[in-house]
Amino acid sequence: MRDIGVGFGYLMKGQRWVGRHGRWFGFGLLPGLMTLVLYAAALAGLAWGADDLVAWATPFADDWSSPWQGVLRGTLTALTFVFGLFLAVITFTAVTLLVGQPFYESLSEHVDRSEGGDVPTSGLPLWRELWISARDSVRVLLRVACFGVLLFACGFIPVIGQTVVPVAGFCVSGFFLTEELTAVALQRRGIELKERLRLLRGRRLLTLGFGVPLTLAFLIPFVAVLLMPGAVAGATLMARDLVSPPDGDDAAPATGPAHRGPGHTPGSGPAPAAGQAPYGLRKG
Repeated sequence: MRDIGVGFGYLMKGQRWVGRHGRWFGFGLLPGLMTLVLYAAALAGLAWGADDLVAWATPFADDWSSPWQGVLRGTLTALTFVFGLFLAVITFTAVTLLVGQPFYESLSEHVDRSEGGDVPTSGLPLWRELWISARDSVRVLLRVACFGVLLFACGFIPVIGQTVVPVAGFCVSGFFLTEELTAVALQRRGIELKERLRLLRGRRLLTLGFGVPLTLAFLIPFVAVLLMPGAVAGATLMARDLVSPPDGDDAAPATGPAHRGPGHTPGSGPAPAAGQAPYGLRKG
């Protein structure tokens, strides 16, 4: 349980970091504001048309007597909106990070620089970084969609659907939200999606301690935008310790050349000096 508190601590450290660096806070707000406008319009459209969508999808209930038709369609309408909100929470970060790739890369690098030690860079052109981010985001969203469909189906189970399923949904959201945020720093270190997921699964409570409170906060209008710069900063601080844990930490470090980023070639990023371990093997 200690890891939950540590994960939440990284989130708070990130918010304090941008609080001390006001210019970077304002700089990091811009992508979130643009994405928020798009998502607000999409959710408003879903709320407006969800009942019509459900009625179209359940023609077999047209002849049902009251109150069963209303119960079925009302439940499905609510679940449809909740599912849309669930996807919005997850995809908001992915889309915001994609839109704000240059912003958040600069922010993350500055956090690394302010903490001392190496400041790894991918060495890739912007278009290549955007492609990798978009590709990895799609892979994450496919995983999220699978969990979402399963949780949606489990929502019909009495009692469990109203208690366990919402909690599981927030845990799934928090885990993948953390993955998207730490990807900014980990991708610069050449760590691919599969290895990033392994790192986070190895410290699951740490990951949930960071991501679940953030997921809950993101449900409040405009809070997602305000917290996003600090979330990127906090995720960078957490990523540093995941790949180079402090002495005594039991986090599993990333190892080996297989964790260099897609398309990496010699000279495309900073190489370790002779006799020096790769990023994932260095101690902070």
